[in-house]
Amino acid sequence: MAGEIIKKKMEFGGETFDVSFRKMKERPPKNNIDRGELDENGRPTYCVNGWGDWPELNPRTYEVAPGIICEQDVAIPMRDGIITYADIYRPKDDSVKVPAIIAWSFFGKRPCADSDIEWQTKGVPYGSHSKFTKFEGPDPLYWCHQGYAIINYDMRGVGNSEGDCNIWGKQEGSDGYDLVEWLGVQDWCSGKVGMAGNSGLAMCQWRIAAEQPPHLACIAPWEGTAEAYREFLNKGGFTEYGFNQFLTVDFVGNGYIEDIYQTSLDYPLNNAYWESKIPEWEKIEVPAYITGGWSHFHLRGATRGFMKISSTQKWFRAHRDFEWPDFYSRFGIDDLKRFFDRYLKGIRNGWEDTPRVRIDVMDAYDFDYQTLRAETAWPIPRTEYKRLYLDARSRSMCFEPQTVESKLHYDGNLGKATFDITFNETTEITGHMLLHLWVEADRHDDMDIFVAVQKLDEKGKWLPTNVFGVPHPGAPGRLRVSLRETDPARTEHEWQPYYTYDNPKKLKPGEIVPVDIEIWPQSKIFHPGEQLRVEIMGHYERIDWFEPFAWNTDNAGNHVIHTGGKYDSYLLVPFIPPKYVAGNGYAYR
Repeated sequence: MAGEIIKKKMEFGGETFDVSFRKMKERPPKNNIDRGELDENGRPTYCVNGWGDWPELNPRTYEVAPGIICEQDVAIPMRDGIITYADIYRPKDDSVKVPAIIAWSFFGKRPCADSDIEWQTKGVPYGSHSKFTKFEGPDPLYWCHQGYAIINYDMRGVGNSEGDCNIWGKQEGSDGYDLVEWLGVQDWCSGKVGMAGNSGLAMCQWRIAAEQPPHLACIAPWEGTAEAYREFLNKGGFTEYGFNQFLTVDFVGNGYIEDIYQTSLDYPLNNAYWESKIPEWEKIEVPAYITGGWSHFHLRGATRGFMKISSTQKWFRAHRDFEWPDFYSRFGIDDLKRFFDRYLKGIRNGWEDTPRVRIDVMDAYDFDYQTLRAETAWPIPRTEYKRLYLDARSRSMCFEPQTVESKLHYDGNLGKATFDITFNETTEITGHMLLHLWVEADRHDDMDIFVAVQKLDEKGKWLPTNVFGVPHPGAPGRLRVSLRETDPARTEHEWQPYYTYDNPKKLKPGEIVPVDIEIWPQSKIFHPGEQLRVEIMGHYERIDWFEPFAWNTDNAGNHVIHTGGKYDSYLLVPFIPPKYVAGNGYAYR
């Protein structure tokens, strides 16, 4: 029965766990596609059935467009005998061998099957990509004309592929190895294989590249969350149920799919199961082009991946847009083509001259202060980390430690506390932040804290940056106070403590404890008179956003924040000085 949950006993790190698997849905009716809203010409503006279509097996080869063929439902064996299936789009002319680009995910490999409509991604203009484009993947009708093959793949357990679907773990990595090596020796293949796509199609790339398949020449994980526990399910140590709860319920297959949300209910604390889903960064050695959006939950994985992989040929671009319009933009496609031309075709096109890091420095609303600014590394080497000390009396921040002890409280479920500082000169903040707080739970034994770092104008009005026309709440941070313990041996940077998430320490009445809350990176410019605000609250706050994020919080009574004296609460901020200063106020950034 679709939706049925079973438990599989699986071993990780010498321990046995009951891992939840959900029975996948049966194949939906043909062309069961939600057309979403229509524009004035009757064209879909956003089809929510982005997972794709799962038609019955129909192996055949046909011409999808002049000069482009599709080998449909090609059977590809895994090392354990499981058969998986792919649709292979490639140039019709067999006289020239071409590289392969894999679009791997648990989304359906045939987006619209025999439908007459084009799959639409939010924020991407109609006509930008063809109906053969897998959700969040490269468009075969573009890339095949550029001399590549696109492999729309149904991983183990998805669609007609056999077995049960394991996500973001060792099984995915070893299956990816087998797929890469199968492709690399096909008659039409040049022997070079790459991977592309964002979100679900990026996250898999960390695991597959770590297996080091010989024919894998490069990867392009655009917007790739890396750690399932810390970045996806339990950001801050407590479960996000809104997005994760629906993530695995709509996929189609003959077997079961690993349901990490259900597993998190049985194992809310970090353990060997969750640790098994952390990529083996040091084993990733191939060239990599990584992107991250300042306003999306994939950002931490993208920055961490760029910093930690072993590849000496790696590039990072941080942008202000949502992942879909960035991936399908003219700039994005052209830039990715230059990368693939260099490492899949060996074309000496000057790609190496691309700055290792490029960032958009955001201003307010839909405006950027700078775009694609070149930097040599991430974090930016000239960063000056400074502490802004919180003062509960004035609800402000300043650069000097406060000597007078004070405190403020807010309702743990609905209230918030804010602390502001005004900048008298142009100020850039780019990078990772950390909030060090002394906190107390009034009439409860735990606290779930949400943090947002924002920009205000000179009159105190919020100046958000917009995503799809909706204000983004600011650079986020979260922490369950009972899971505040960190491991100094695994903490590589002051601004990114390594939380163990495995040893709850409930609060006693009247107990005041220090916590360090990691805040995900951002890049913003502050003009003279503008203010930086840190919001501290016990609830998630985002207006009119289409992704249904929601958290199971454990709050009651009041949250109390202590500042001053021995309670040195502060915000650690990455200030970026200009690259060049001259004359009376001239600064080049």
